[in-house]
Amino acid sequence: MNVTFNNRDPVYLQVVRYFKEQIAIGALEAGQEIPSRRELASLLKINPNTAQKAYKEMEEQDLITTEKNHPSKITNDLKVLSGIREELIIEAVDMFVQSIKPINVPVGELLNLIEKKYNSVDKG
Repeated sequence: MNVTFNNRDPVYLQVVRYFKEQIAIGALEAGQEIPSRRELASLLKINPNTAQKAYKEMEEQDLITTEKNHPSKITNDLKVLSGIREELIIEAVDMFVQSIKPINVPVGELLNLIEKKYNSVDKG
């Protein structure tokens, strides 16, 4: 697990986001077991209470399920899983639009710039 934490957002929410990103790219799949809270805290070098808070948040969002005396697992709820990718995309687009809107760039020009940049990212 390779998570780079920022100083803006609470660590537990960054952990939740990491799990969402891993689900969105297919690195974590429906029904897959995830590390215990203590294991996660150790892997990420975070406080066990922070790991607990992240798991609680993921349970509330139905991203993971935890049955008594069994490891936590990624949900099997396909509706939840399919919504994660869209949620992350919308969040990124919202942040982008908020930052670019004050510049008053015409949408057509903006889309051209985005397409060029997007296509050049993999090429280096």
